[in-house]
Amino acid sequence: MLEQLMKLVFGDPNKKELKICQNYVTQINALEPEISRLSDARLRAKTDEFRLRLTKGETLDDLLPEAFAVVREASKRVLGLRHFDVQLIGGCILHRGNIAEMKTGEGKTLVATLPAYLNALEGKGVHVVTVNDYLARRDSEDMGQVYRFLGMSVGLIIHDLDYPDRKAAYAADITYGTNNEFGFDYLRDNMVVSLDQMVQRPLHYAIVDEVDSILIDEARTPLIISGPGEKSTELYNVMAAIVHNFKENTDYTVDEKMKTVAPTAAGIAKTEKALGVQNMYETTDGVDYSHQLMAALKAKSLMIRDRDYVVKDGEVIIVDEFTGRLMYGRRFSEGLHQAIEAKEHVKVERESQTLATITFQNYFRMYDKLSGMTGTAKTEEQEFQKIYGLSVYVVPTNKPNIRIDHPDVIYKTKKAKYRAVVRAIKELHAKGRPVLVGTTSIQQSEELSGMLQKEGIPHNVLNAKFHEKEAEIVADAGQKNAVTIATNMAGRGTDIVLGDGIAELGGLHIIGTERHESRRIDNQLRGRCARQG
Repeated sequence: MLEQLMKLVFGDPNKKELKICQNYVTQINALEPEISRLSDARLRAKTDEFRLRLTKGETLDDLLPEAFAVVREASKRVLGLRHFDVQLIGGCILHRGNIAEMKTGEGKTLVATLPAYLNALEGKGVHVVTVNDYLARRDSEDMGQVYRFLGMSVGLIIHDLDYPDRKAAYAADITYGTNNEFGFDYLRDNMVVSLDQMVQRPLHYAIVDEVDSILIDEARTPLIISGPGEKSTELYNVMAAIVHNFKENTDYTVDEKMKTVAPTAAGIAKTEKALGVQNMYETTDGVDYSHQLMAALKAKSLMIRDRDYVVKDGEVIIVDEFTGRLMYGRRFSEGLHQAIEAKEHVKVERESQTLATITFQNYFRMYDKLSGMTGTAKTEEQEFQKIYGLSVYVVPTNKPNIRIDHPDVIYKTKKAKYRAVVRAIKELHAKGRPVLVGTTSIQQSEELSGMLQKEGIPHNVLNAKFHEKEAEIVADAGQKNAVTIATNMAGRGTDIVLGDGIAELGGLHIIGTERHESRRIDNQLRGRCARQG
């Protein structure tokens, strides 16, 4: 009610913002004939001309129409892609330091080239932040062609870069990378002994792709740099052996919703007997005993292999609950990681002490200017406004959306549900339609894969275990007869291109096997089909 009243008094803010951006679009379109007549060399020379005009007192806003027109022309020549008017609107919203909500498949990756180029003219560096290495690499290579054509340098920050390459990547005009890498580099820069060892420049302007995932879902995720602690790790193995035979509701209780566990009196008695102590809370090691018993119980009952973590080459590696990807180098805190290592009988690493930490929320608030884009942000608008001072504006789609969203179907048992999923896949596969099946864990994706194997249906599995093949699996997912089972790895930023004749068969069919914790992850999965309308 209050919102409607505000709109009556002040007008609809979304309409106002779109009107401002539409004015720019009119100017950009008017420049198109003139810009398209320029030779490649003359087009490239525009970059130097813009930089000169900035030194003479013009602002980025003054340059916007012409700069956007230049990027659109460069993109046409290099990628064969011409920005639609709605993409120009999106670029304008981003340049103005806001969030553009654009439906999935509307080409957000291409939208970012506009404000990235314009703001990079100042020479202070622009960071384009994505949710995973795959997208960072893909976008820096594809969109990088446009920037390089216009004489700008492009950097890429990914997991295994050494110091000189990292420093060079940050010195580039436009730098692509993941939120984790940017955040950790900031922490490492704050631990160096001399200034010349820092890799980042002052944080100037960031464009955050999948902004709701990074600034809301993971906002309070602390990035931690730690050093080895002093304590022995033997007690973790002892506790893992003790709780191995514990029975739920007899020796311990679990609250699934709150994700907590607690030992019962019987469980405590069993532990004391095994440790050979009268009262474990009264001994000098009482705090350790109690802490590690809790960690062992959590590892046993709440942390599930191939859902929360995988064991690879004798190491326990976390699976990110939002993106379904492996998080190398990240460890659960408060002894939980050690407890899982003990449970899985791999080497228990020493507990660590925190040397530096920051949350994404605090890191991204340090940029002079911040903007973001996603297909699913309007629902979190108040949070964006309150924490980051960012407004969310909804950009209309280029063509009407023709996707059919079917209602949920609910089954009595998990078995019946999976049988129905396999049946549906079989029917669609017989017609030649490509199918993408979304699951919520690695374990689920493998169970389903086993069922399809029995039915003799050829398919690909995309989860954190097979992420090396990601690009080729995604490339094939829209082809005739393709069946792809994926965790939420295939949810964000993945563009599945349809093969010939697939549209006539009805396009890509998506089956979600269950609801995710976050509604936005479900919407992202839906958004893999009916892209560009």
